[in-house]
Amino acid sequence: MGSPASVVITDVTVYTEQGWAAGEVVVRDGIVVALAAGPEHAGLPRFDGGSGYLLPGFVNTHTHLQQAALRGVGEGLPLLEWLRCVGEYTVAATPEQTYLSALAGGLELLRSGVTTVVEHLWPNPSDAIHQAMIRALDELGIRVVLGRGIADRADRTRKWGLDPRLMQPLDDAIAHVDALDKQLLGTRITTALAVPNPRCLTPEGMATVGEYARATGKMVSIHVLETSTDEDMCRLHAGVGAVDYLDASGFLTDRTLAVHCVHLDAHGRAVFADRGVTVSYNPVSNMRLGSGIAPVPAMLAAGIDVTLGVDGAASNDTQDLLLALRMGAFLQRAANAQADLLGIDEMLHMATGAAGRVLGRPGRTGIAIGDRADLTLVRFDRDFACLPVLDPGATLLTAASPRVIDTVWVDGEAVLRDGRSTRVDAEDLASRLIRMR
Repeated sequence: MGSPASVVITDVTVYTEQGWAAGEVVVRDGIVVALAAGPEHAGLPRFDGGSGYLLPGFVNTHTHLQQAALRGVGEGLPLLEWLRCVGEYTVAATPEQTYLSALAGGLELLRSGVTTVVEHLWPNPSDAIHQAMIRALDELGIRVVLGRGIADRADRTRKWGLDPRLMQPLDDAIAHVDALDKQLLGTRITTALAVPNPRCLTPEGMATVGEYARATGKMVSIHVLETSTDEDMCRLHAGVGAVDYLDASGFLTDRTLAVHCVHLDAHGRAVFADRGVTVSYNPVSNMRLGSGIAPVPAMLAAGIDVTLGVDGAASNDTQDLLLALRMGAFLQRAANAQADLLGIDEMLHMATGAAGRVLGRPGRTGIAIGDRADLTLVRFDRDFACLPVLDPGATLLTAASPRVIDTVWVDGEAVLRDGRSTRVDAEDLASRLIRMR
């Protein structure tokens, strides 16, 4: 567990709500209190930013960290076959494998500038699996919204339900969330509900999950329309499309995070906008699995908050949010034949402030007084391929890689310094991961 810290970050160009500005950032007890140090801050420790660029920490709104040990699994398989393949590994996963996988994936996220991650755990009746995940994330110091898997319809084929080996009664799963809340009080980890997809909840289950989420103020993350399967199965078994199936039970609210939405049509976009649903756009995973291209410009035009995710390392194979930032823009430009679509300001909003409403926190894009000191320092001089810097935003979008991430603060604590974790021995982790094969 990390404690809020105080520091003055000097000699940086700061990305604020008004754009880039040379200056410094003052952090006291984990909160940004000033954008210029005064005499009253003389006693605070200094950090030399080395003429780098300071940004709000990135928010990755979707991943499955348990998959970081499954890179390349099921390569080339269609989605449902791929899911069954990954599902076998998930059923067989041990606490030690889960711990090492989460540690590796979480460290990779930090190395790409991520300070907050929404982890979507598949349903699993094992408390030991959850404790292994929590142990790893707590050690890393990253801020986490831990989505605890929930499902109540069993189907070994996964076409109309979830693998029964990963299921437990809904009441038991919800009671486990309550127990985790008590355990995690005062840490950087909070809980949410994670539903695999619309096919995994009965209408009664949706009502139960929705009521619990509203009563507790919890976010609900759910994969929606990654391929046409959700739509086809909901129409076959329920007589309505996937969005209407969810909406009929009052499931869709402003604390719903809908992941992928590759096949979200105009009707679905209108419903999502009206209910305040937030979307997590996962471009690299969608390309890797051949799912298609999410209609991001149309979602934005409808008034939907669109955020950015990397997805699990079994479908993206990295946890690099900078890659998702670049590919997220370039994929839409190619699909829409428009070179000026989704510039750095729009993409940084997706990667930071756009998640504000669904996460229940300020939705600003840019460092501002009063924000938590979750910050990322970019040093383009760490990589000659980014030099010279003619425009820091353009360089960040088109050329930056994790090599340029110098320091990452969470609550003002430097959890990554000089590109290396201050809490985890990366060399030891690498040797343990090699032995997992």
